[in-house]
Amino acid sequence: MKVTGFSFIRNAVNNDYPVVQAILSILPVCDEFVIAVGDCTDNTLELIEGIASPKIKIIHTVWDESIREGGRTFAQETDKAYAAISKDTDWAFYIQGDECVHENYLPVIKKAMEENLNNKNVEGLLFKYLHFYGSYDFIASSRRWYRNEVRILKFDPGVHSYRDAQGFRKNGRKIKVKPIEAYIYHYGWVQPPAGLGNKVRNFNKFYHEDSWIQEHLPENIEFDYGNADRLIRFEGTHPQVMQKRIEVSNWKFQVDPTLMKKKMSLRRRILQKIEDLWQWRIGEYKNYKTVQ
Repeated sequence: MKVTGFSFIRNAVNNDYPVVQAILSILPVCDEFVIAVGDCTDNTLELIEGIASPKIKIIHTVWDESIREGGRTFAQETDKAYAAISKDTDWAFYIQGDECVHENYLPVIKKAMEENLNNKNVEGLLFKYLHFYGSYDFIASSRRWYRNEVRILKFDPGVHSYRDAQGFRKNGRKIKVKPIEAYIYHYGWVQPPAGLGNKVRNFNKFYHEDSWIQEHLPENIEFDYGNADRLIRFEGTHPQVMQKRIEVSNWKFQVDPTLMKKKMSLRRRILQKIEDLWQWRIGEYKNYKTVQ
């Protein structure tokens, strides 16, 4: 069974992406790892080269900044990395530059790949998500945040990244996936106000025109942390690869979770209550088809 990890990145330093930690978190279960490094203006390439693993395969890409529709540039870059995967690969393991996998889940993931390798009804594996928000001490948990996503795929040339690279499609249809008891730790919203404001501004350049950016996200904007709806204090442990980064960069996020919850509209509060009671998210978007 051959497993290839893949991802894309550009300007990880400027935007404070833990891409090295992302790669290292799944490298133990990968036979190779393809990373598409875009035309950076910082030392992201040196960071990736510094991993110094024979498993790492770097491809150099140029991002198309003219596309301002729905983050499609991210899907294009994901597809470039996917296309460079060795053709004898069985499973393709996708990880984004702000995601990590806890080492405790690696045996679970490897076992799931082994057990479903010859199951033609399973085309991918579905992960659960923890969305860290503000600091490494809180998780955003509400209808605003997706609960699951596909991160492991049976390697097939018909697979392509979908929309803004959140998920995948195979020959234009939803992929049949099996849920597994493993989490992706998503760190994309863990930064102090000034840093997160800069990152959000750069991110939105792939969704909106410059006039929209200037109006809604001016230079030196400080993020106001108003889009979480509900926060829960994290009581678990972070992946080992993240420990040093957390010790150096974690900051005291001053927030009252109860006040944030009060900002939710009545409609969202009712829908959230239904989900909490019956684990049923009404109208949940699913870019996949679950199978057993």
